Amino acid sequence: MGKLDGKVAFITGVARGQGRSHALTLAREGANIIGLDYCRKPASTQYDGATPEDLEETIRLVKETGAQIVAGEADVRDLEQVRAVFTQGIEQFGRVDIVLPNAGICAGGLSWEITEDAWREMLDINLTGVWHTVKVATPTMIEQGDGGSIIFTGSTEALKGSANISSYSASKHGVTGLMTSMARELGQYNIRVNSVNPTCVDTHMINNPFVYGLFRPDVENPQRADVVESFTQTHVLPIPWLEIQEVSDAILYLVSDSGRSITAAAIPLDAGFLIGQ
Repeated sequence: MGKLDGKVAFITGVARGQGRSHALTLAREGANIIGLDYCRKPASTQYDGATPEDLEETIRLVKETGAQIVAGEADVRDLEQVRAVFTQGIEQFGRVDIVLPNAGICAGGLSWEITEDAWREMLDINLTGVWHTVKVATPTMIEQGDGGSIIFTGSTEALKGSANISSYSASKHGVTGLMTSMARELGQYNIRVNSVNPTCVDTHMINNPFVYGLFRPDVENPQRADVVESFTQTHVLPIPWLEIQEVSDAILYLVSDSGRSITAAAIPLDAGFLIGQ
């Protein structure tokens, strides 16, 4: 018996990284999965996007757990694409209990030097795409009449802005506002709404030239080994970044019965980043 037997989770950004980890973690506890990913490179990032092959691998791994999955390629910026994948999942599973609007990108620069296109892409994916996800899923969850859980993927940047990354921070601060507003709206339906706010997590989003350069501007073309100490120095605990599973474990706690009384919480998973050294 799993903690989530009979539940269905809708997850965006499911092809790799945190999204894949969340899908597998919930699937191992008995949940079936509805998932989507863009499977192309966003224009403004300095790292490659997920691929169709990544998405197929997530599908394979979820099925390997014994769970079922409905997944497809979709751009969270396009409401109808998101709705189409969600509808396919509902047609197969008949319900949704957990929503994880996880899809997001990271890029930036000095606030006044970010291009308009890059600014819009950041907000369109990281905030409007998140809203699209909950917009299509929430009515079904309400109509079911037996509660549910929405967990937004925030960031420490959703709670404390940093230089050279204002577009990302602005998008994530918006996620915090959306989360707290929806918690107030949905509490009457016993739908809990929270966010997890990790420090850097060991994924493609931090392992790229842009982020390495933020941490080691003194080094030309810094590599992973060059930034470990700098990452570590941002934390109270002596670690450079979180492992993906740590975020998935927090989400599992929140969506299971263990977290049944938690709502409107912006939970930091930050190794002490927010209080600094």
